[in-house]
Amino acid sequence: MGIEQDIHQSRKFRSEHHKSVVNILFTNNWVTEKIKVFLETEDLTLQQYNILRILRGSDGPISTLQIRERMLDKMSDTSRIVDRLLLKKLVKKSICKKDKRLVDVVITAKGKTMLAKLDQYDRQLDEVMANLSDAEAKQLNTLLDKLRGSV
Repeated sequence: MGIEQDIHQSRKFRSEHHKSVVNILFTNNWVTEKIKVFLETEDLTLQQYNILRILRGSDGPISTLQIRERMLDKMSDTSRIVDRLLLKKLVKKSICKKDKRLVDVVITAKGKTMLAKLDQYDRQLDEVMANLSDAEAKQLNTLLDKLRGSV
C-alpha cells in the first residue's frame, strides 16, 4: 500500500517531490501516534518526553534556551513544558549561577525513574521501523539528513 491509498487520494501528485513532502508529513504523524501509546502510560506528551531525554543526556544543568536548541520540535514553548514537568516533580529549576537571566533545569530522580520505566518500550519504538532492514534505515537516515542539508 502506498501513500495514495493511505490518504485515499485518487488524483496523482503533481510531482515526486510533492508526494515526498506529503509522505513525510503523513509518516511523521503515523510514528508520533505509535509513540504516544506508550507515553500515555506515564501521562507524558512527546515534548515532555523529549525534554526529559535531553536532560538525562546532559552533563549537568542546562538552560531552557539550550533545551529549546536541542528539541525535536523547535516551535514548542519550552518554559511552559518545563513548568509542567516541574509540577510533576520530574525536573528542578534554579537560577543560573553564571547568568542570572537564565534558568537552569535538571532532571530529578523521579524523572530518571520514569524514563527508565519508559526505556522498556525501546523495542516497541524500534519495531515502528521493522519494515526496514538496517541498511534501508541507514539509507533513510542519510536521505533525510541530505534533505535538510545536514550532509
